[in-house]
Amino acid sequence: METIAARPLEATAFAPFGDVLDISGAPDRIINQGLCGRYHDRARLDFGDGHAGISLFSAETRSLPYRLDLLERHPDGSQAFVPMTLAPFLVIVAEDLGDRPGDIHAFVTEPGQAVNFLRGTWHGVLTPLHDPGLFAVIDRIGAGGNLEEYILPEPALVTDPEGLAERV
Repeated sequence: METIAARPLEATAFAPFGDVLDISGAPDRIINQGLCGRYHDRARLDFGDGHAGISLFSAETRSLPYRLDLLERHPDGSQAFVPMTLAPFLVIVAEDLGDRPGDIHAFVTEPGQAVNFLRGTWHGVLTPLHDPGLFAVIDRIGAGGNLEEYILPEPALVTDPEGLAERV
């Protein structure tokens, strides 16, 4: 079984797959009478048709090591996972070989980070590592299917050699 070591989620390493949403750097604007920093337009939202919608997901928590056997992608729109707690979660992405995923990469978020997967990016399912597993998901709402799934011929094992999942 292939082993994939999860690493900290970092914007440069994740850029080919999507956006890291966090409040790094200085705010773009100060609003609300100086009481709020706005970090403006942090995600490359992209929808072929339909419109952006916000749904709430309540996912079962998982643990590391994690047995990975399924990847998915959404060809008609980007998809953002925004945790509604400060707990880290597992983010899995794969390079695109056209009709199937290629090399797989795993990340663990820092508390307060969210991700936006670019349209067509192969990724793992929503994988919270701590209860309650509650997320806001921003993605395409529209007619027709927008989901392709790929079952790995051999499962992979995602490990946490640095203990990243315990950062709460």
